[in-house]
Amino acid sequence: MTKVGFMSLGCPKNLVDSEVMLGHLRLKGYQITPVLEEAQVLVVNTCGFIDAAKQESVEAILQAAAMKKTGACEKLIVAGCLVERYRDELMAGMPEIDACLGTRDIEQIAEIIGAGASFELNPNPDYLYSETSPRLLTTPKASAYLKISEGCDHACAFCVIPLLRGAQRSRRIESVVAEAENLVAQGVLEISLVGQDTTDYGRDFGDPDALEKLVRALGQVAGLRWFRIHYAYPNRLTDGLLRAMAETPNCARYLDMPLQHADAAILKAMARGGSRKQFLKLLEKVRRLVPGIAIRSNFIVGFPGEDEAAFAELKAFVQEARFDHVGVFTYSAEEGTSAHALGDPIPKRTKEARKRRLLELQQKIAREKNQEKVGQVIDVLVEGAHEETDLIVKGRHQGQAPEIDGNVLLVDGTPQTNTIQRVRIVKAHAYDLIGEVEEGGLEASTAAYEATFKARQMAK
Repeated sequence: MTKVGFMSLGCPKNLVDSEVMLGHLRLKGYQITPVLEEAQVLVVNTCGFIDAAKQESVEAILQAAAMKKTGACEKLIVAGCLVERYRDELMAGMPEIDACLGTRDIEQIAEIIGAGASFELNPNPDYLYSETSPRLLTTPKASAYLKISEGCDHACAFCVIPLLRGAQRSRRIESVVAEAENLVAQGVLEISLVGQDTTDYGRDFGDPDALEKLVRALGQVAGLRWFRIHYAYPNRLTDGLLRAMAETPNCARYLDMPLQHADAAILKAMARGGSRKQFLKLLEKVRRLVPGIAIRSNFIVGFPGEDEAAFAELKAFVQEARFDHVGVFTYSAEEGTSAHALGDPIPKRTKEARKRRLLELQQKIAREKNQEKVGQVIDVLVEGAHEETDLIVKGRHQGQAPEIDGNVLLVDGTPQTNTIQRVRIVKAHAYDLIGEVEEGGLEASTAAYEATFKARQMAK
C-alpha cells in the first residue's frame, strides 16, 4: 500500500477539504501515515489568504520538496488556496512539485496521485462536498467541523477569498443534517459550522432564512450535544436567527462574528460598513435575545488610512463591547483586492504595536469575564491530556471554540475523555479556567441532555 502524508495549513474550512481528500485516499486503498518521512506521497494543502499564510505554505512545500531528496517521498502534490492564486508560478518555480489541485479539484486527489501532471483535471466551478463525500476526521474524536457553504459574494476590500473559492454556494439543509448525523454516529458530540459567511447561507438558493431553519433542524439531531456558528456577518444577523439560537438547547451559546474594525471611515474603506455605535447596538440585541452568549470577534489593524484617532476608536469599542474572545491581525496588502491600490503605508512596527495594545486590553477584559465563572458548575467537553503536560486534562465549555479560544484545565476528579461532564470552576486566568469534575458529573450531564432532547421531541 502506498503511504501518503498530509500537511494541512490554514483555516478550518481548509481542514475540511483535507479530510475529504484523506477520505478519498483511504477509500482508494492508500495508507495514511502521520510520519511524513515514511510517506511515498506528500500532499501539502496550502493557504493563500495573507502574506504570512503564503510564506508558511511555501515553507511547507520546500520542506516536502526536501523529503524527495532525503526521505521516502517519490511524489509531491500541492493543493488549496495558494494553487488557486499561483498555480503556474508554483509549477514553473518548483520542479519538485508533481501536480497541483485547486479548491474545486479536491475529490480528484486519488486520480492525480495515480497519474501525476498527466491527469486532466475537470474543475467544477460549482463544486461543493456533500454528506456522501468520504471524510477522514483529523480533529479530536468528539469534535468536528462541518462546512455548510463555499465561496463568498461579499467584496471586502482586503479579502481574496472570492478569487480563491468563487461565489457563494450553499449546501441543502438536508445534506448538512445528514452529515451531522453521520458525524454523531462516529462519536462526535460537538460540531462547528463553518463557511466564509455562514449568515449568508441559503441566499444563493433563494432562502435568506435558511440558517435559522438549519439551526432548528440540527436541534433535532439525537446525540448532537452542541453545535456552534462561526464567521457570522453583522448585517446578516437576523432576529429570527437569534431566536432560533436561543430556543435550540444544543445550539451553543456562542457566536463568532468578525467585525474587522469599529471606525466608520475605515469600515467604509474596507467595503464593509458599520460603525462603533451600530455594532454596540447589535451586540446589545444579541445578548438580549440569546442570554449568556459568548461572543468572539476579529479585527484588522494597520489598514491604509488607520491613523491614531481611528485606532483609538477601535480600542474604545473593544473596551465597551467586552467580547469574550478577540483575535487581532495586522493588515496585509494582497494582489487582486481593491485595497491593493492603496498600498501598505503604515509601518510594520506600528501595526505590531497596535496589535499588542489591543490584545493587552482584551486580556484584561477576558480575565474579568472568566473570573465571573468561578464557583459555577458547567458542562465541559473533556478532550484529553494538555499539550504541555500529561498531568493536566483539558476540555472546553460551550463558550470556547476549538483551537482559537481558551480551555478548561481539569485538575481534580475523574475526567473521562470524549465525554461531556459537569465541572466546577475553581480558578480563572485570562484565557483558561481551572476546574474540578463533579462526582457523578458524566451521568448528571448526560441525564440533563437526554431529558431536554426528549422534551424537544415531544414538543415537535
